Amino acid sequence: MLNTPAAPASITVPPAARHAEGVSNDEFRAVMSRLAAGVVLVTAVEPPLDPDDPGAPAGEDVGMTATAFLSVSLDPPLVLVSLRTGSRMDELLEEQPLWAVSVLSESQRHIAGRFSMKGRLSDRLLFADIPFRRGEYTGAPLVGGALATLECRTEQRVESGDHTLVIGRVMTAAVPSAEGGPLTYFRGRYRQLG
Repeated sequence: MLNTPAAPASITVPPAARHAEGVSNDEFRAVMSRLAAGVVLVTAVEPPLDPDDPGAPAGEDVGMTATAFLSVSLDPPLVLVSLRTGSRMDELLEEQPLWAVSVLSESQRHIAGRFSMKGRLSDRLLFADIPFRRGEYTGAPLVGGALATLECRTEQRVESGDHTLVIGRVMTAAVPSAEGGPLTYFRGRYRQLG
């Protein structure tokens, strides 16, 4: 009996679930889940509801886990993050041009999971037991123990499909921790290299 390799598994979807282009959401998700991505926490400070009223509630720290984050340009230094259109972070960064990014280490899986939950608690509670410092340029939280941190100012917003691509100019960059490896996202799960 010959030992023949198995045919690669394919996903079949009823024709009704396909886009006009012929690719279904499930097929696209399955393919893109094979692309490993780094994991970051994007943060910003929501301005006070009424800055002229000292008794008004103060602004709140907001955070969001992202895996669609990349370098765009070296000169000038630009990065891009993809945000689901209409998400809290998308709406905040439409009004607030200052934001920060913490590149999470492999030991910070709990932070990534916490800030990616659907129907989650208030952001104030999510930040309660996470060590962070405030960025000197943005005032946004920069997570302690992160492999690298960036502070950004929005240069451009591009609506694309069901996401908004936010391009930011890097105003500060630091490598506060050289310990450990990066947290990655692959096949729908947080993973470590190696």
